[in-house]
Amino acid sequence: IVASGYDRCAHAYAAARSHEPSPQLTLLAEKVRSPGRFLDIGCGAGLPATATLARLGTVIGVDNSSVQIALARENVPSAQLIHGDIMAQDFAAASFDAVVAFYALSHVRRAEHAELIARVRRWTTPGGYLLATLPRSDDPTYIEHDFFGVTMYWSQYETSWYCEHLEQVGFKILHLGEL
Repeated sequence: IVASGYDRCAHAYAAARSHEPSPQLTLLAEKVRSPGRFLDIGCGAGLPATATLARLGTVIGVDNSSVQIALARENVPSAQLIHGDIMAQDFAAASFDAVVAFYALSHVRRAEHAELIARVRRWTTPGGYLLATLPRSDDPTYIEHDFFGVTMYWSQYETSWYCEHLEQVGFKILHLGEL
């Protein structure tokens, strides 16, 4: 549902999000020494996050929508882009100074969230960062039938679950805000 949905709504979604300010990236830019190494989970069309990260160093973007990846290749030609499910990817330990996941974690089945968090921790350098949007509500399966004109799937825990699991794998919560 997620990949085919984003394939069909990619242009409308990109138009709505491409100029959206990402002040959260300023927090990350202040922490990571330049040039940094970044992973962007759910990179979409590459705007604005992947493009911003590319200006700060090298970036690998992963997205399961082929149309989103094609747009990202146009928008951020310097990025290494992978078309695929983040749960099917593996990177060497300590490959990234920071991992970014804007609006992406809840598109993965929540039964896989603990494993994904553990992988992200392994992929980041000691002292590395994760900048992610986290859901507020607990919902094992949420289907929206008109997300930019398509059906979309989410699966998530509430914020406190993520904070607990992030700390269990060794992340320290530096900032928790609300969008």
